[in-house]
Amino acid sequence: MKHVLPSVDDMINGKACRFALVIAVAKRARDIISDHEMRGEPIEENAVSAAAIDFKNRICTIAED
Repeated sequence: MKHVLPSVDDMINGKACRFALVIAVAKRARDIISDHEMRGEPIEENAVSAAAIDFKNRICTIAED
């Protein structure tokens, strides 16, 4: 299934810089891959795309200092 990736502006919502978003999405993608590997499940979709969608849907957020 093909997803339309959210825009960067939608994901950061003016609260964080783009660099922080890139780091956070990469970390979430690694977590998604790790979770699938631990359960022995194949990854059905691109982990980076899934991570970006998690940030767009506010499932994950960027922690602010």
